[in-house]
Amino acid sequence: MSNSIDFNDMQRRMDGAIHAYKNDLASLRTGRASGNLLDAVNVDAYGTSMPVNQVATITVPEPRMISVSVWDKQMVGAVDRAIRESNLGFNPIVDGATLRIPLPELTEDRRKQLVKIAHQYAEQARVAVRHVRRDGMEHIKKAEKDGEISQDDSRVHSDRVQKLTDDTIASIDSLLGEKEAEILQV
Repeated sequence: MSNSIDFNDMQRRMDGAIHAYKNDLASLRTGRASGNLLDAVNVDAYGTSMPVNQVATITVPEPRMISVSVWDKQMVGAVDRAIRESNLGFNPIVDGATLRIPLPELTEDRRKQLVKIAHQYAEQARVAVRHVRRDGMEHIKKAEKDGEISQDDSRVHSDRVQKLTDDTIASIDSLLGEKEAEILQV
């Protein structure tokens, strides 16, 4: 085995793609309230754009309700606007420094849209994994060309990178299947 091919780094980068994909999936609505639903919402606060959870406390007091307690009363309007403009389909109810967000029932059309979004997230994760694979394969070919590893070692390393890629993409597909079933469950 040559030290020039870093399989641990490839594994770490592929795991990073899965982690990012899990975060994307967590922001998709499945009919139950979750504080993660607001992870993708950014608020223009103090001259910069920042996540809602950096200007407010997000709680889930009941299964179909999200509560957002804004720390600075002057930011309530900005947080309300950011949530409304986020394309999540939420209409917050402002109550002082707290926004209550009732979650409406998901319609069949909205469920189908969410499944499409989940598929887009999955494809983005697969592309990221394929980029890692491509980088690894180029590194192996260069090492073989430079005489650092033999043709046989090159083939063994290439097979190992391909197996790593296949396993990671299988994990992504498995996560997608679970999320799809969760979204479509009525």
